[in-house]
Amino acid sequence: MLHQTFDGAEAAEIAANGQQPKVHSSEALCCGTFGELLQGQLPSGSVPGDPHFLVTMPIAVFARAHFIPIAGTRSVTVYPSHKLKAKQLAENLVVALGASGGILLLQSELPEGKGLASSSADLVAAARSIARCFKRTVRTSFVEKLMAEIEPSDGVMYPGVVAYQQRACSLLSFLGQMPPLAIVGIDEGGTVETVDYDQRRGEISASHRAEYQILLDHARIAIPRGDTAAIGRIATASARLHQERVPKEHLNSMLKASEATDALGVIVAHSGTMIGILLDRMAADFPRKLRSLLAHVSPLDNSPKIYLTMTGCR
Repeated sequence: MLHQTFDGAEAAEIAANGQQPKVHSSEALCCGTFGELLQGQLPSGSVPGDPHFLVTMPIAVFARAHFIPIAGTRSVTVYPSHKLKAKQLAENLVVALGASGGILLLQSELPEGKGLASSSADLVAAARSIARCFKRTVRTSFVEKLMAEIEPSDGVMYPGVVAYQQRACSLLSFLGQMPPLAIVGIDEGGTVETVDYDQRRGEISASHRAEYQILLDHARIAIPRGDTAAIGRIATASARLHQERVPKEHLNSMLKASEATDALGVIVAHSGTMIGILLDRMAADFPRKLRSLLAHVSPLDNSPKIYLTMTGCR
């Protein structure tokens, strides 16, 4: 599977000659993220613009897109037809490129409304597919601009782990690559719609904002070092802080299972329905811990899923 990255000229530059570009193979993909390693709000004035932020947890589960151009049209027909956000981004992008519309085929391994960045992955994969189809190079910042007009984003257009302002669709910083972890995850059921959730959530107290700043500072150190124990503590702290705002029914049970199996900690989809437990895949006792953890978690969900972190999220 070939991937299109977004670096280079702005939309005005890439559409400068106004001619229909040569068409190329257009398959592209984008990974999801298991909730967030960390999500909250930073102290006022500590970052430019909106203080809401998240830190990604890239996983090897993907959305795939294939764009088929049709000369003479600027509209885009998307399959499945309910993927209206991808349709909006695709039509805005082909107009910006001065290219034709067409058919956008989407296939995703990421369930919708669960907090695994399914919408963001769809949008990024769609943009990559269109850019690749017309052999265009598009700035990441331009794709972020298009995404910001649609919904908050999960930052999955960047490789590796990033601190990201999801409302503004703006990169705070690149933190490095996530070490090889496994996440034993369960789904508490239902769905969460990103835009609705973002509009509902309130502000965070100054004391909690200070805690989030400390956790982000720790993440900036732990991730480049591959410090799995610290990564687990950061995820658990964020899950506990978020529990006051959007409670997870099984958080306490998952915390107990994590402690009983000597796992790294608990991670949640802050704006979703998933909750997981982190394990170090490189540890000598990983197979034993995984079996033990599955036994502890199975009473909560008879079909827990295992997700693997990835490096270089493309």
